[in-house]
Amino acid sequence: MNEGKAESERVHEVVIVGSGVAGLSAAVYAARADLEPLVLEGPEPGGQLTLTTDVENYLGFPEGVGGMELIQNGKEQAARFGAEFTHGTVENASLERRPYELELSTGEILRARALIVASGASARWVGADGEDELMGYGLSTCATCDGAFHRGDDVLVVGGGDSAMEEALFLAKFADSVTVVHRRDELRASEIMAERAREHEDVDFRWNTELEALHGSQADGVTGATLISHPEGHPTDKADAGLEVTRETVDVGGVFYGIGHTPNTDFLEDTGVERDESGYLHTRSDDADRVTTVTAVDGVFAAGDVADPRYRQAITAAGTGSMAALDAEAYLETLEHVETQPIEVSQ
Repeated sequence: MNEGKAESERVHEVVIVGSGVAGLSAAVYAARADLEPLVLEGPEPGGQLTLTTDVENYLGFPEGVGGMELIQNGKEQAARFGAEFTHGTVENASLERRPYELELSTGEILRARALIVASGASARWVGADGEDELMGYGLSTCATCDGAFHRGDDVLVVGGGDSAMEEALFLAKFADSVTVVHRRDELRASEIMAERAREHEDVDFRWNTELEALHGSQADGVTGATLISHPEGHPTDKADAGLEVTRETVDVGGVFYGIGHTPNTDFLEDTGVERDESGYLHTRSDDADRVTTVTAVDGVFAAGDVADPRYRQAITAAGTGSMAALDAEAYLETLEHVETQPIEVSQ
C-alpha cells in the first residue's frame, strides 16, 4: 500500500533492527504473515554467527553448517516470503507517537507501526595482535558454541568474572587443560563461581597476566599465544608506562574471551524501553505470567541476545525471533491504522 512513496514517507508494518539469526527468524515469520517486514542490517550484517566457522548444535544440520551459510540461507528464506533488506545503523529512536521513527546514521528516517529489536550483543575483544584474523579460527567468544572443537587441546580463557569462570568450567569437559588469564591477582567473579573454578583439577590460573598476541593462521587455527605479566597486575598499562614486564609464548590450541558482551541498545536510551544496568532489554510476561517478547513500550518487541545475557545461543535467538514476530502480528491486529496515534508506555 506504500508503493510509489519515498522511503522517508513509507510507513512499514514492521521494522526489524538486526539481521542475525533472531532478526532473520522474525523476518521469516513476519513475512509469511504478509507484514512485508523491513530488516535493517547494521554494521555487522548477520551478527556474531558470521564469526563462527562451524555450527554443530543448530537443529536440522547433522553434519554441521557454516555460520555465514546459515545466515545467508535465513536471509534468502525471509526474502522469498517478501521481507525487504536495507543497510544502516540506528542513531535515535522516536517512540512517543505511532508510527515510530528511526533515525539512521545516514540521516534517513524509517517509520513503522511495530518494531522488533534484534540488534544483538557484541562480544568484548581484548585488542590482542592477531585477533581479527583468528576470530572463528581457534579464537572464540562462546565456549558452549565452540568448546567441543577443542577436545584434547590446551586452551586459554581470558577474563576474571563469572563469564570467564563459566567458560573455563565448560571447556574443562573437553580440553586437556584450561588456563584462566587474568590481569589482576584476584577474581571479579562471584565467590561460588570462583571457588568452582579454583577447585577444578583441570583449571589453572595465570595471575597479573594479559594476552598480548595470538599466533597461528586461518588454515592451522590458533597455535600459540604471547602472554605479558607484571607482579603488580595490569601489565599492558605497565609496559605502556615504560616499566619492565615479562613476556612468554605458550603453545595452545584455542583461546576464549570471557570478558562479557555489550548489547547494542544505545539508540533506545530515553525511549521508555526498559534496560538493565548493562543495557539488556527487559521483556514482560502476559496476564497469565507467560513469557513474551513485549517491552515496556507498546508495539516494541525484543528478540535474541539483545534481551538474553544468559543463553546467547543461535537456537534460542531464532526461537525468540519467531516469538517477537508472532507478538508483533497479534499487536498489529489490535491497532487501527492511524499513523499519528499516541502510544502509551506501560508502567
